[in-house]
Amino acid sequence: MTMLSLSTEVDTQSLKKLSLKSVTRARELFSPVHGQFPPPDPESKRIRLCHKIQVSFGGVEPASKPTRSAEHNSEKTAPSNALALPGPEGSKELRKGTTEKALVVGPTLPSRDLNNTGNPGKSTAILPASGSFSERNLSTAALMERMPSRWPRPEWHAPWKNYRVIQGHLGWVRSVAFDPSNEWFCTGSADRTIKIWDVATGVLKLTLTGHIGQVRGLAVSNRHTYMFSAGDDKQVKCWDLEQNKVIRSYHGHLHGVYCLALHPTLDVILTGGRDSVCRVWDIRTKMQIFVLPHNADVFSVLARPTDPQVITGSHDSTIKFWDLRFGKSMLNITNHKKTVRAMALHPKENAFVSASADNIKKFSLPKGEFCHNMLSLQRDTINAVAANEDGVMATGGDKGGLWFWDWKSGHNFQQAETIVQPGSLESEAGIYAACYDRTGSRLVTCEADKTIKMWKEDENATPETHPLNFKPPKEIRRF
Repeated sequence: MTMLSLSTEVDTQSLKKLSLKSVTRARELFSPVHGQFPPPDPESKRIRLCHKIQVSFGGVEPASKPTRSAEHNSEKTAPSNALALPGPEGSKELRKGTTEKALVVGPTLPSRDLNNTGNPGKSTAILPASGSFSERNLSTAALMERMPSRWPRPEWHAPWKNYRVIQGHLGWVRSVAFDPSNEWFCTGSADRTIKIWDVATGVLKLTLTGHIGQVRGLAVSNRHTYMFSAGDDKQVKCWDLEQNKVIRSYHGHLHGVYCLALHPTLDVILTGGRDSVCRVWDIRTKMQIFVLPHNADVFSVLARPTDPQVITGSHDSTIKFWDLRFGKSMLNITNHKKTVRAMALHPKENAFVSASADNIKKFSLPKGEFCHNMLSLQRDTINAVAANEDGVMATGGDKGGLWFWDWKSGHNFQQAETIVQPGSLESEAGIYAACYDRTGSRLVTCEADKTIKMWKEDENATPETHPLNFKPPKEIRRF
């Protein structure tokens, strides 16, 4: 037993000695003599740095000799768009005008220097490739070419002008809807009537009475000879346009009805109001199918043929997507901070906009992803939004501001102010509803001065007379 223990001790000691010996030998071979790396050779450092710059920026053209005027300017003041070099020696060489082994980075910004030997209208920054800036590392961000803005450039649109003012209502005009044949449109007012007007001439064709409160919502069916209306009297009515009378009423709302939408493919209508719910009705049976709840008043509702088939905006600052098969919420969008009073679908794209007092936001469908905000802030309570196939979006506010936007980029290209008609107060300049006709060439706005205004594009406008003044934003807000 004693011999075995002695042999194991000898083995462990010999292993330790061998491992220490190998470690010391490796340290002697691979480490410097004084325990520190030797000071770098400046020539080898210059070669390494030149090689690194050549690999990274090999496609950049070499600089030509600067002219005397350029040397004179560089001695006085450094150019505003030249890139500064780190290190004191590099800056001295740049002041002296040495261009030996130099690189030119460009184009950066438009230049007014006529003595520039590079491309006309472009400015170049001269960077010496010497090894004099050994104290700091060369920042690759300083050598990068200026990145162009990723914001989409807006299309040019002609400005819109008011060409007709229609009078006939005795109260605020609150809602509007166009006929599928594009021959007439109907408007609902606070005088509790629905009036039908001829699109071409603006002549009154018919007046329908039946509501006992102001009419806040209108919709005309594409598949039936029906028109639907909703108002502050808690009533939702179905009108037969062949007999010009009410044939059905939908009872169930506990307070006033603020919005109404007709499903494009199903026999279903959607109404939202002050009782904080959106109700889904069967047109034929007058039965209430679903009750879609919010936490506050429902001001806007949209209907689509595909999922999400129902989109609602509310006073609780949220937008909800609803599954029409089960009557349950699919998505809750909380990007807005204030009441969502108006929404509008694009006629062709899978996208919609929502308007609130904080901003106008664009979302993609069907997932409801946030795209961007509009590039200008309309400081009104926006009550109406409409969009046409040409990419022109119109928004109307409480103070009478009618703004026109480019749908693609969110650029505001026109701001119009409605004129209050004689006999009305100056405070009655609000726009409560807006709608394009079926062709998208005419816009109808319903206003608080009891008038209906029709707008169209200015035929005489050209990009030269009305240039596009667009400045892309510095940063894209992702909320």
